[in-house]
Amino acid sequence: MMTLPRMTTRREWLQRSSLGFGTLALAHLLQKDGLLAAQGPGGTDARPRSGHFAGQARSVIVLLQMGGPSQVDLFDPKPELQKRGGQKHPGQVESFQPGSNDNLLMASPFRFRKHGRCGMELCELLPHLGGVVDDLCMVRSMYSDNNNHPQAMRCINTGKIFPGRPTLGAWVSYALGTENQNLPAYVVLRDPDGYGNGGTTLWENGWLPAHFRGTEVQSRGAAVLHLHPSAPLPEGVQRHQLEALAKLNEERRKRYPTESDLEARLRNYELAARMQLHAEKLLDLTQETLATRKLYGLDNPATENFGIRCLMARRLVERGVRFVQVLAPIATGGWDHHSDLKKGITRVCPQVDQPSAALIRDLKQRGLLDSTIVIWTGEFGRLPITQGGTGRDHNRHGFTLLLAGGGFRAGHVHGATDEFGYKAVKDRVSCPSLLATLLHQLGIDHTRLSYPHHGREETLTDASVTGASVVEGLLERPASGA
Repeated sequence: MMTLPRMTTRREWLQRSSLGFGTLALAHLLQKDGLLAAQGPGGTDARPRSGHFAGQARSVIVLLQMGGPSQVDLFDPKPELQKRGGQKHPGQVESFQPGSNDNLLMASPFRFRKHGRCGMELCELLPHLGGVVDDLCMVRSMYSDNNNHPQAMRCINTGKIFPGRPTLGAWVSYALGTENQNLPAYVVLRDPDGYGNGGTTLWENGWLPAHFRGTEVQSRGAAVLHLHPSAPLPEGVQRHQLEALAKLNEERRKRYPTESDLEARLRNYELAARMQLHAEKLLDLTQETLATRKLYGLDNPATENFGIRCLMARRLVERGVRFVQVLAPIATGGWDHHSDLKKGITRVCPQVDQPSAALIRDLKQRGLLDSTIVIWTGEFGRLPITQGGTGRDHNRHGFTLLLAGGGFRAGHVHGATDEFGYKAVKDRVSCPSLLATLLHQLGIDHTRLSYPHHGREETLTDASVTGASVVEGLLERPASGA
């Protein structure tokens, strides 16, 4: 087969001609004009990299609660709401779907209890999370930019509601790479029963190189599909095949050096080859002790689904994976309770409460919590008024999330909503500012981590537009060094 000659790029011509002095001259001119990129985090491979400064954390686990958990029923008790349930809300709220027209306040059907030394209040249906409140930073003043599930999910994951933007996990992987070259830098553990609102857009790479897209790992059946040949091969055959494939891949790389999707496909094949030797052992939960499996609720059908994924997340960060995204169960409707809210919350809380708390306990006892950020969050909250008599509609103006580890203030409640829990009114935190703070704890300046796209240096937070800034009130130590 005839091999076509490859065209030489301008960059290669400068490198090769006149002993490479062309590139030296170009670098000098770019530096003089302030156009030479500064050294720092960000790269096209998965090798571990340093941040802009020393960060508290080195990995992130996101426990993504899809559907919009109700803050006034779970984390944000409102005595005035309880007292005036059934009465008209004195103001006008922004509803999303029909059924809230009467504007009637709905008291929570659940009691709140104080927990821990800090006295943090949680719903009675969250006793396990109540047992770890002294390790939690509760943010009661979050707000989003959109009331629809996919857009709000993109907002909490990418900083804006628009599709096609890189997610936080992609940015972190691009910035810092991973400490384990035998596993992906960014792993997604979704509910094996299906995809939620937004589907795979929740772990997109956007305009970043495709190599930084989240990699799905199964939590039911084989952890990684198609890892081995369907039929056994004679000894040495697969090794020779991989060697031949590597040569062909290298030829394609040289011919198409700027093709991000091609480069990602080749890197993923190479990673798959390494995962054949290491992944199954790393993800084998039977190696865990009976006590650990019980801690996560793997002995209980109600908690097993989410518990498996939380335990897998711990094993992954323990072995150097940079970013793990764990999606809560969706088979029973998740947290989207437009009707029968009492029944819905009573059903979903036991599924996620024990595994979530177990992850925090397990990380702490292994000495990993200080260097791992755990985030428990939905995309928005719910209204304090009733929808159809038994449910609550979406609420972008106020919701609560939980943070643990990674230098966030333990046993601390940040911010507040109004007397009915509708709108964040004190120490408000936007989604972009949350993302800026998460990056800061990883040693990354959100204004300096960028990637060129369509003639613009794009960032995760787009601070000049969104006003994003590091929220120092969430941190154990002041935000210095950025």
